[in-house]
Amino acid sequence: MKEFFKDIKDDKTIISAFLMNFSFIAVTIIYILFFYGKLPPFVPIFNQLPWGEQRLGNQITIFIPILISLLISAINIIISASIYKKIPLISRMLTAISLLVGILIFLFIIKTITLII
Repeated sequence: MKEFFKDIKDDKTIISAFLMNFSFIAVTIIYILFFYGKLPPFVPIFNQLPWGEQRLGNQITIFIPILISLLISAINIIISASIYKKIPLISRMLTAISLLVGILIFLFIIKTITLII
């Protein structure tokens, strides 16, 4: 397993982007846990659905975007490590995508929590 990630560990761009991404995810989790007790029983997390109760989810559904972000990051790390020797530019693009998803999830959670508190 160490050899699988050996190439991307040497690339400072990839490592710094993934570290920033995971720091955004960690800050988002801390932010949610800080305000979790103040959240109402139902949180408007599904904003693309029609107006009404369909848009609401339980308090625990506030963690769904974080899980999606972690899943995307894990998949991108594996793909980046596997194709780094062949196409390093695509590996860096995947890290940029992971970082962008982490930032957007962070902003989405902050916006959602400030909307309901």
